[in-house]
Amino acid sequence: MKRIRQAAAVTALAAAAVAGGAAFAAPASAAAQGAYAAEYNGACGSGYSVVHGRDIGDLGTVYLTWNERIGENCAVTVRARKGAAVYMQAKVYQTNHTQVSSSDSGAYTTYAGPVHIPARGECVTVRGQIADTYTSFSGFCG
Repeated sequence: MKRIRQAAAVTALAAAAVAGGAAFAAPASAAAQGAYAAEYNGACGSGYSVVHGRDIGDLGTVYLTWNERIGENCAVTVRARKGAAVYMQAKVYQTNHTQVSSSDSGAYTTYAGPVHIPARGECVTVRGQIADTYTSFSGFCG
């Protein structure tokens, strides 16, 4: 993942705010990603940058990524430790248009997803689950 200098990120966020659009947070640095229970695995593909991650207890992390070029979000739920298959879910949907959604769930050993949706000009909600523990978050707008 490309490292973005803090000054460049602040300038980009300020420009987006002035333009009247909601801005994504700057991509997480490698150091910040290390603070999560599980590292992002790159499953969303090239061109996607991590926007946010949230731990699912100590079991793993659900990540939201964004591809600016194509205006698409992707979510993936990654386990902290590989093990026997357990129920996992990665889901992302447009907050105001819940019918625009993508979800992957099942019994997995390492990760669920990736799941992609178009989201330019839309806010998204993300949900991740591992076994009986889940988390969700929203407020990220492209």
